[in-house]
Amino acid sequence: MRARTIQQLFDLTGKTALVTGGSRGLGLQMAHALGEAGARVMISSRKAEDLEQAVAELQDAGIDARWIAADCAKEADITRLADETLHRMGDVDILVNNAGASWGAAAEDHPLDAWDKVMNLNVRGYFLLSQAIAKKSMIARRAGRIINVASIAGLNGNPAFMKTIAYNTSKGAVLNFTRALGAEWGAHNITVNAICPGFFPSKMTAGVLSAVGEEKIAAGAPLKRLGDDEDLKGVCLLFASDAGKHITGQWLAVDGGVSAVIG
Repeated sequence: MRARTIQQLFDLTGKTALVTGGSRGLGLQMAHALGEAGARVMISSRKAEDLEQAVAELQDAGIDARWIAADCAKEADITRLADETLHRMGDVDILVNNAGASWGAAAEDHPLDAWDKVMNLNVRGYFLLSQAIAKKSMIARRAGRIINVASIAGLNGNPAFMKTIAYNTSKGAVLNFTRALGAEWGAHNITVNAICPGFFPSKMTAGVLSAVGEEKIAAGAPLKRLGDDEDLKGVCLLFASDAGKHITGQWLAVDGGVSAVIG
């Protein structure tokens, strides 16, 4: 077989993607990347109003985008999200597990219900949706790309200003979930990889960025900057496309070099 061009390898024309937490921030950025490469995109989050605005933005960019409101911390919502996506869009080729939550508290005082909230969305939700989409679409076709959004918080402990023990633990779990699932589902020709973002301006990081200061946090990165609205697009497209078809069970940090210093 003649080797494809780089444009052909990254082309997602005819593919369908499901992106959770896709109504804003990193999820919306990745939805743009997949749609700009030719995929049809279904995005999900809890709030219909946010999803309507995000889909309007995607459609204005020429992307075939739709939405389903669902809470990926709830098993019934996850089942409904998988079934409705498959009914409305057909088979899912690319799943981006991005919906996530954090909670700030000293470890000795961390509320148990907050711990469970973070774990249910960040770990259990990833597992249940991956399982549903694989069983109902990917395994039988022997084709699929799963991208899990982890964090550099899953690679190390925290600087002194961060007290997010549940979040760090959940993202460490996502990394080993990615390795284990990639190893197991390689037999079905399904790749499973993770992205580990560093600090990006978002609703989740707004409190820390305000308290510590964007300039101070950026100064700790070798590239001396935070992530922006383009920085996840390339790695998302690599893991979603045939350009990354021989990569599975891996993670890549997109953090301006922070993990190279503290890892």
